[in-house]
Amino acid sequence: MPTRQTSSSGRPKSPRIQVVLPEELCDRLSALADTESRTLSNMAKVLIQQGVERLERLQADREVPSAGTDRFRQVLERQQRDAPRRLRGAPKRLRLQRPAG
Repeated sequence: MPTRQTSSSGRPKSPRIQVVLPEELCDRLSALADTESRTLSNMAKVLIQQGVERLERLQADREVPSAGTDRFRQVLERQQRDAPRRLRGAPKRLRLQRPAG
């Protein structure tokens, strides 16, 4: 674990890590950071955060086999709840229109 430094205000700084990237990957990361108007470090942090969250979700799904089924069931129930209701049974009265002519 990296050592924590303190800032001039006395508050502890966030832990820091150092990563060595291939040049091509660093260029791609830099291009992404430019398109999102982020610093290179911030873009790396965001992507690492998203990757860690995705992996944690995948691991949680593996540990609880019914999690995927539950999520599927919730989506179907939401679709059914939000779908327009169908009429049940035949209408009580029918009015027939005579063809014009």
